[in-house]
Amino acid sequence: MVTEEDVRRLALALPETAEKPMYGTPAFYVRGKWFARIREEGDLLVLPVASQEEKDGLVAAEPAKFRTMPHYDGHAIVLVRFGAVDAEEMGELLADAWRLRAPRRLAAGSDS
Repeated sequence: MVTEEDVRRLALALPETAEKPMYGTPAFYVRGKWFARIREEGDLLVLPVASQEEKDGLVAAEPAKFRTMPHYDGHAIVLVRFGAVDAEEMGELLADAWRLRAPRRLAAGSDS
């Protein structure tokens, strides 16, 4: 099971990433744009995805890992359950979200 410390370690390993609070919980930013936030519950990570279609597909295909809630309706954002992914998969999900939010040149020059 992934922990908050695992998420922090994985996120901060990505280039030019910083941590600062968002809505009172830890969030991770690349050059001022958020790409991940730990929800108040402490066992869910909020991540942007490329499209509403990707969000719908993830939630439908793997509901044990991915979910959403009405607050995120109309937004390409998915919730990831810490207990349903291992550190490797969480790292991949964070890297994908980072690439979505990082400036193109930074993302293009990264091996993340």
